[in-house]
Amino acid sequence: MMRENDWESLPEEVSSFCIKHDIDILNMDDEYKLRGHSRRKSQGITNLHQFHYELFNNIIEMQLTELDDRFTETSTKLLLCVACLNPGDSFSAFNKEKLLRLALFYPSEFSIVDLMVLGDQLDTYIIDLRGDDEFSGIEGIASLAEKMVKTKKNLIFPLVYMLIKLSLLLLVATATVERVFSAMHIVKSRLRNRMRDKWMNDSLVVYIEKDIFDKIDNEAISKYENSKRTIII
Repeated sequence: MMRENDWESLPEEVSSFCIKHDIDILNMDDEYKLRGHSRRKSQGITNLHQFHYELFNNIIEMQLTELDDRFTETSTKLLLCVACLNPGDSFSAFNKEKLLRLALFYPSEFSIVDLMVLGDQLDTYIIDLRGDDEFSGIEGIASLAEKMVKTKKNLIFPLVYMLIKLSLLLLVATATVERVFSAMHIVKSRLRNRMRDKWMNDSLVVYIEKDIFDKIDNEAISKYENSKRTIII
């Protein structure tokens, strides 16, 4: 489905880009010419076939394979449900059933009664926000959360807002976990197995939170290094 639906708009976008930047546009019905090969060795395929089926579809397949390798089935389901909160294109991704399914992943936050109330809130929420000019043109779940607080919609739809907050935490947590595992691979591979757990943990903290540690003055680090007692920074 993705291979067909996403391809339909791509040629138009590419053509617009080429026209804007004065770039020659290929005729998709012409025969595809492989660089470095003579016409005698032509494969007899069109530009459309080459770019759609040989290039575009293969890239989609590679991306899907990478996603399957990186995320578990549960994580994938969670992310698909979270995507339904995207306010882009007048909340076109909204799906009540998937959002209720998302709430089921948080039994501590949503009781059975809460789930029933959430269903009613979602019905009113989508009608209200689609008709509110304040929410037209916003992109991203974070912007949606900010706008809801600004317009007090978080008080009108508290359970929906709770779902949005949990989704934002999920996205941050997913990115953080991936950074941690990536850092573990880098630190561990470089220092091999000579490091003990404490040394590795200390190294990982500094590496993962490098944005915070970059703000620490070198003088404070020198004082800590020269001190014989433990200093909490």
